[in-house]
Amino acid sequence: MVLLGNWQLDRYRERTAVNERIDAGTAGTPAPLRSTLPAPTGGAGTVGPAPAEQDEWSRVTVSGRFDAGNVVLVRGRTVESRVGFEVLAPLVLDDGTAVLVDRGWVPPAPGGALAMPEVPALPTGTVTVVGRVHPTESGGNGVDRREGRLETRRVTVDKLARELPYPLHGAYLLLDEQTPANDPTFRAVPIGHTNNWQNFGYVVQWWLFAAMTLFGYGWVARREARRAAGLDAPKPPVDRAAEPVTPA
Repeated sequence: MVLLGNWQLDRYRERTAVNERIDAGTAGTPAPLRSTLPAPTGGAGTVGPAPAEQDEWSRVTVSGRFDAGNVVLVRGRTVESRVGFEVLAPLVLDDGTAVLVDRGWVPPAPGGALAMPEVPALPTGTVTVVGRVHPTESGGNGVDRREGRLETRRVTVDKLARELPYPLHGAYLLLDEQTPANDPTFRAVPIGHTNNWQNFGYVVQWWLFAAMTLFGYGWVARREARRAAGLDAPKPPVDRAAEPVTPA
C-alpha cells in the first residue's frame, strides 16, 4: 500500500508538471519551430523525433504553405458539449518537410455527428502560424480517405505520415494565431489540464489504508498477548436453557 501511494505521488508530480507547462505556454513568447521540434531526416512517409518532454505545450512559430490536397479530419471531437471534427492541414516548409497544424473545430453537417462538415478553404501563399506543440496521440483505427480528405479518430502522427508525400515532424501544432488570419468559422480547441488532484487523493487513500492496517495489526496483537497472559480471559458462554422462564 505504501508503494502504491508512492506510485500515485509520482503520477501527481508528473501531471502537475504537465499543467505547469500548459500554463507557461499560454503566455510564453513563441520560439522558432526548429528550436523545439527536431526536423525529420528521412524521406516521404517518415516521422521526425518527438519533442522533449519539457518542450511539449510550448509556443512556437513557423512559416510555410498549406497543402490543400491532404487536409485531415479528426472525427468524434467534442467542444462545448458538441461532437464535431478537428481540422488539420499539413504546413509544408521550405526544406520540403511538413508539420500538421490543427486549425480548430467545426461542427458536422446536418445529418449526424459523422456527416462531412463544411471546411473553410485554406489560405494560399506563405502562411505564418503560432501554435502549441501537441504530442502525438496514441491508438486509433488507422486512416481513411473520404471525399478527397484524410479522416481518422486520433491524431497519430506516424499513421498520418504514411499517407503524406513528405516527411512529417514528430508532433503537431494547436493553432493560436495565424497570418493571414484563420477563418472565424473555426473554434479554438481547448487544452484541458490533467486531473492531478485525483492522483493526490489516491496517495492519501493508500497511505491511510497502510496506517489502518498497522493499527489493526497492533490492536489484534495486543489483544492476543493479553489473552495469552490471562489478563483478558474469555467470558464463559451463557446457558440459555438454565435461565428461568417467565410465565405468560
